Amino acid sequence: MTGGKEYGKALFMLTEECATTDAVVDDVRVARSVFIENPEYIKLLDTPSLPKSERVALADKTFSTLDDSLVNLIKIMTESHTVNQFIKAADEYLALYDESRGILRVEAISAISLSECQLAAIAEKLGAMLGKRAVITNTVDPSILGGMKLRYGAYQLDGSIKTRLEKFEKTLKNTII
Repeated sequence: MTGGKEYGKALFMLTEECATTDAVVDDVRVARSVFIENPEYIKLLDTPSLPKSERVALADKTFSTLDDSLVNLIKIMTESHTVNQFIKAADEYLALYDESRGILRVEAISAISLSECQLAAIAEKLGAMLGKRAVITNTVDPSILGGMKLRYGAYQLDGSIKTRLEKFEKTLKNTII
């Protein structure tokens, strides 16, 4: 059985070959949100008691405004009862898109909301450091007190006040007087 990652990679390779990747990426995001916001729709498309032709027709009708390659993928996944893997396929497609375009998605976690100017400055500095175009999203977490955490890929840079205070407390506790 083919998994979500393989489907995502296959769709990416197809759209790269057809030079439609930049147009299809938005459609992938739309389809991904439809499935995330409507998990019962995945169950409907995977219902064994519903004839395959009806399930495929439902998928075709629902996503008719999207790119044909993407719609065909959803229909194939519906036929093979792997449509529950679509979100993984979409995530893989989006990751391959970002990698191929030199985009780095970064989450900036701060105690207060950051301004567009601050986000742009962080994106510019981090992008220059890593040689990629950084796209920053801001998440507010008052528990970090101040400073900021940056998360991207498998990395986390933690410059939060909370972490600094915890390290200081640990140092004090380990100090022998």
